[in-house]
Amino acid sequence: MASVATSFTTLLLLSSLLASPSFWVSKADQTAFPIVKGLSWTFYKSSCPKVESIIRKHLKKVFNEDIGQAAGLLRLHFHDCFVKGCDASVLLDGSASGPSEQDATPNLTLRAKAFEIINDLRERIHKECGRVVSCADIVALAARDSVFLTGGPYYDVPLGRRDGLTFAAQNATIDNLPPPTANTTFILNLLATKNLDTTDAVALSGGHTIGRGHCSSFVNRLYPTQDPTMDETFANDLKSICPSNNTNSTTVNDIRSPNKFDNNYYVDLVNRQGLFTSDQELYTDSRTREIVESFAADETLFFESFVRGMIKMGQLSLLTGKQGEIRANCSVRNSDNQYLVTVVEEEVWSELK
Repeated sequence: MASVATSFTTLLLLSSLLASPSFWVSKADQTAFPIVKGLSWTFYKSSCPKVESIIRKHLKKVFNEDIGQAAGLLRLHFHDCFVKGCDASVLLDGSASGPSEQDATPNLTLRAKAFEIINDLRERIHKECGRVVSCADIVALAARDSVFLTGGPYYDVPLGRRDGLTFAAQNATIDNLPPPTANTTFILNLLATKNLDTTDAVALSGGHTIGRGHCSSFVNRLYPTQDPTMDETFANDLKSICPSNNTNSTTVNDIRSPNKFDNNYYVDLVNRQGLFTSDQELYTDSRTREIVESFAADETLFFESFVRGMIKMGQLSLLTGKQGEIRANCSVRNSDNQYLVTVVEEEVWSELK
């Protein structure tokens, strides 16, 4: 009975979010967002015109059951793009060449269900259109719909990414993902290497308006000495969730509206209620404080900046054209896909007979 009540509550929340007005960036606004060669705003118009509706229809069902999966899918896109570029390399399983990106410390807390959802979407899309849509594009579209279906801005996504043939080494994965203990200097310097500016850094951090954080990611702010930048009541609440520095629990990133994509993350920061060091530092640091305050006061401004940052991030180090491949299974390269190899061998044998 409790699970039914929870599902009904989630359905009501999702319905209210979809009914409320959102910030939209349509194709009419595309001139403000330059895209790299090989991408197009209408890439699948002929080859798979229903790709976006297939993704959104399925994700509505997923989020009706567990709206927390939206944050998992959004985070997956971030962790894919920041490491080797948006090539779906984060989805690849490990091989004889070494452990996968998933095995690197920053990725150990990625939701296992997020990987399942992407492969499920891939199966539905390939059933409708054949193997024409890349896993990298599916991840990008799922991230957009995770934002939109939780109350955030809608924006068109330039498409045409191809899937990578390799995954990054452990050190490369760690070096390219800012840890929750990072200060603002570290974050700004890292994002600058990816052509993302200070406003992009603050806006993209706003993805933490949905989702949960593990105690291990912020207990350094509680023990042995409490971070003086943290609100006292907020700190005491966190201590009740994480009573020691080795507690294996989680809590919401945004205490005001944890399941809604809005600007309350920045309101949290202004009130010294940011969960991670990397969050609260954005308000403490003079280089980013005014941006945080402006986003806290103006949600539309945040949405505009977030969309700009997402479209820029979504074009990092892409494979396009004939580079890479379109994976038949998002977690396996086609050359390692035994089912695909068997089908090809059977087709060749059939032709020879």
